[in-house]
Amino acid sequence: AGPDEQVAAALERTAEQARERSGYGAALAAFERAAELSADAAARARRLLLAADSGLQSGHLDDAVRLAERAAGLVTDPTFHARVAWVEGHAWFWQGGHQTAYDLMTAGAKLDPKRRDALLVAAFHPAWYLGEPYLGDCLDQLAALDHPVARYQVAAVRGRPLSLAGTAAQISTEPRDRVQLCGLGFVAGQDAETYELAAGLVARCRAEGIVGLLPTLLFFLAEAEFFHGRHRDAAVSLDEAVRVARDAGQPLWVSQLLAVQAVLAAVAGDEARCQELVASALDGAAAGAEAGGRAWTLWALGLLDLGQGRPEAAVGRLAALQENPYAHQVCAYRSVPDLVEAAVRAGVPEQAEAAYARFAAWAERVAQPWAQSLAYRCRALLSGDEQDHLLALKVGGRPFEQARTELLYGEWLRRARRKAEARGRLHRALHTFDQLGATPWAARARTELEATGLRAPQPAAPAAADLTPQELQIARLAAQGLSNRDIAAQLFLSPKTVAYHLYKAYPKLGVTSRTELAALGL
Repeated sequence: AGPDEQVAAALERTAEQARERSGYGAALAAFERAAELSADAAARARRLLLAADSGLQSGHLDDAVRLAERAAGLVTDPTFHARVAWVEGHAWFWQGGHQTAYDLMTAGAKLDPKRRDALLVAAFHPAWYLGEPYLGDCLDQLAALDHPVARYQVAAVRGRPLSLAGTAAQISTEPRDRVQLCGLGFVAGQDAETYELAAGLVARCRAEGIVGLLPTLLFFLAEAEFFHGRHRDAAVSLDEAVRVARDAGQPLWVSQLLAVQAVLAAVAGDEARCQELVASALDGAAAGAEAGGRAWTLWALGLLDLGQGRPEAAVGRLAALQENPYAHQVCAYRSVPDLVEAAVRAGVPEQAEAAYARFAAWAERVAQPWAQSLAYRCRALLSGDEQDHLLALKVGGRPFEQARTELLYGEWLRRARRKAEARGRLHRALHTFDQLGATPWAARARTELEATGLRAPQPAAPAAADLTPQELQIARLAAQGLSNRDIAAQLFLSPKTVAYHLYKAYPKLGVTSRTELAALGL
């Protein structure tokens, strides 16, 4: 009923054992109770902070903030307060409190020289969302550090990018220490390396029950899948991530994830769903959290307008992404080719010239073939030079972007009355669009192809077209031979929920067993 250090120590040992088994929720409860029974303030504060850190890992962010603040009020040791800043800063950031997170982390960095580097590296992430002048100030401080991630951060934003794999090899293998490299990988244009890193970290977080980091990592994984033209895979990752982020109370990531889902809906031409997802992604601002997905919603609506034949509206949306506080963000750079196409189609190419210049400079700096291909495509649209079209196709790109380049060149050829040459380009583009479910672009390619005098083939629905993202994810795992219990453990679901989704998926796929499921090659 009162302080008892012997019982508190036993509870602490129980909590440590729970953490070793990845039972972070149980560890939180045991550490907190141990703190309540602690005989002195210092022991109580230490155990409260351990409870807060367990809450961070398990996704109990409100508890993490509450416990960290209680711990901070019990002691005056600056080094302890630096540890509090690490835990509480991350909890605030994941809840969308960018300013609070940045202030906590940068203040904590001044309290403990041993934790300074790690806190400033972590402060970069909220600074990214705050924009200037916070981002510039943070980068100036990072430039003075002898830390591999800090060097990568500065190089990714301001210089020639370093090796992502090489940087990862220099730091701890803990997911919390590597997670920020995923986002930076996109800034550096290293999408393939980022996919490998994010996929590995997602697998590890599943295995170790680190729920708190899972929405962040699934967001990065979905980004990589989308950029590589694997739209269905991205939809699966986003569907799971939204569910986990909501359960973990992470409005920042809920907003971002819904906004990327809106981008996928725009590509598919589903206007109603795109608008609904955009509205949901922006809801966090009304609840007091910053809508982390606001930049992605501009891209989603711009893509929707472009696909639906409304280039003037698309220009307005996409041009807004090139202004502060969004201009430095990943989706701002990646949307420039869409802005150029929209501006040319709307008859106002001059409105995209500054953005194209920024994109061309970035493509040269990151030295990625796919980025150079998109830069050539932009130049082809602005100049009308056939050689630029050919250069864009020669360098190559991802399936969706490659098909769009083929479509644009095919349109150029048809206008030049070179119909026979246009047909091959348009036919290849149409085939890819149909495979990806990019309905507006498929319709445009089909119209162009028929205008050359060739009848366009009708699309064949893929085997998994009628499955929901969660049904597809579960069906894929079942096809690998995993039991319902194994699938449930991996996806943080109940075995009954897994069985229900398989029950719904089998008739849609026309199968009755896992053996037949495996043969489909989902």
